[in-house]
Amino acid sequence: MNGGSRGVSITLLVLAALISLTMVVVGFMREVNEVGSGATVVYAGALGLIITACAAAVVLSMEQSTENEQDALVSALLDVKRSVDRMSQQAALSDDARRVRNRSKERELLCRAIEEDIRRHDWEAALVLCEELSTQFGYQQEADRFRSQIQMGRAEGLDEEISSAMAQVDALIVDKKWDEAHAAARRVADAFPAMPRMRSLGNRVERAKAQYKGDLERRFLELAQADRADEAMELLRELDAYLTEDEAAPLREVARGVIGKARENLGAAFKLAYQDKEWGIAAGVGQQILTQFPNSRMAQEVSGMMGELRERAAQV
Repeated sequence: MNGGSRGVSITLLVLAALISLTMVVVGFMREVNEVGSGATVVYAGALGLIITACAAAVVLSMEQSTENEQDALVSALLDVKRSVDRMSQQAALSDDARRVRNRSKERELLCRAIEEDIRRHDWEAALVLCEELSTQFGYQQEADRFRSQIQMGRAEGLDEEISSAMAQVDALIVDKKWDEAHAAARRVADAFPAMPRMRSLGNRVERAKAQYKGDLERRFLELAQADRADEAMELLRELDAYLTEDEAAPLREVARGVIGKARENLGAAFKLAYQDKEWGIAAGVGQQILTQFPNSRMAQEVSGMMGELRERAAQV
């Protein structure tokens, strides 16, 4: 290669490098400023720099090569040119055109992403992808199929949540933990405001409490009638937590009889244990008298004997 040709070649290579570098910078600025098509310009400029570098390498090599070697370099450069032409055609495609060419692959990836969201119960994300599958790719039927799966999955998950919440309230009702049951019912109603049966859970707790109170009252009256004062007394203590003053009024007379009978039974049991010198039993019954009837005359009498009874019980 003579000196004139070499100078022209170098000038053209420098000019090509400058043009390619300018394209890279301009494309980058367009991308940063969100003008659009910036990525394509950067891509084309980068290809230009690659071509220029290859051409420079060929020019330098040809200066020191034989004619056959130069022919081989020219052939290799033509191969590179054809490859770069194909890459340039790809870079020249718009984003929408590339999407059309890759439509099948992107559709497959999108469907996999929707299925993964459904498995993770991420319903909102799955619906967003369904909308894209329908509007961007035109697969309306497939999008509708995924939407049906999402609706079914949501319904099943909601049924499980509702069943779990109701089971928790029912368990508290069974345990007679009325305040906790009311609080749980309020939480459920707040979590499912659009469902009337969830809003009525508080009434369910109240009905269960009222029914249990009625059962206590009935059993108390039956035990009192059967002259089973000790058992009636146990129920009376539990029933006392449920009754208001007005509700307790009709039961006062029966309660007085039960209380009197229970007091008499305890007094008789205490006397028998004392007479039989069963000091431990006597001390236990005496403690019951002090606990259940602390203001009674019998409690005052027993109180003065408790020290002696405990001492004797300890010696046995």
